[in-house]
Amino acid sequence: MSEHTENTTTNGGGPEPEPIRFFGTTWVGHEGGYALRRAGLAAGSLITAFAAALVLRFAYQGLAIAEVGSFVNVLVVVMFAVCSAIAFRKTWEGFSRRPDGSSSEDSLRSLKMIGFIGSLIAYSLRCLVEAPGEKLRRAEYETARAQYEKRRGTRSGNPAARKPKRR
Repeated sequence: MSEHTENTTTNGGGPEPEPIRFFGTTWVGHEGGYALRRAGLAAGSLITAFAAALVLRFAYQGLAIAEVGSFVNVLVVVMFAVCSAIAFRKTWEGFSRRPDGSSSEDSLRSLKMIGFIGSLIAYSLRCLVEAPGEKLRRAEYETARAQYEKRRGTRSGNPAARKPKRR
C-alpha cells in the first residue's frame, strides 16, 4: 500500500484526497478495481455517445421528411458540430483546472448541453489515460500533503505536553 492511501484523518489528522465521481478515492493508490472502472466508463461513455448520435440522426431524418429545406438542415448540422466541439474543449479543459466561477462558464452551459456528444467523447478519451480530473486532484492532494508535513515538521512536539512558561 502506498503512503497516499493511508487514512490520515483517523491516525492523526492531515488532508484527505477528494473523491472523484465513479472512482471515490481509489484514484490515489489505483486500487479497488480502478483500471476496470476506467475501462468500463470509457466504453460506457463511448457507447452512450454513439447512441446519442443515432438519436440525432433520427432527428435529422425527421427534418428531411418534413422537407424544411437545405438551409435548416445545414444549420442544424453546423450547430451540433460547433456545440460538440465547444463542449469537448471545455470538458477536456475542466479535467486540468478548476472552474473559475465566472459568468462565462455559466453562459456556456447551454452550449455544452447541446453538444453533449463532445462531452461524452472527451470523458471517454480521458478515461483511457486516467480518471477524469485525477491529475488535478493528485497535484492538489500532493501539495496539501507536503504543506501538512511541513507544518508537522516545524512543530516541536506536543504543545499540550509542554511545561508552562515561568513569568
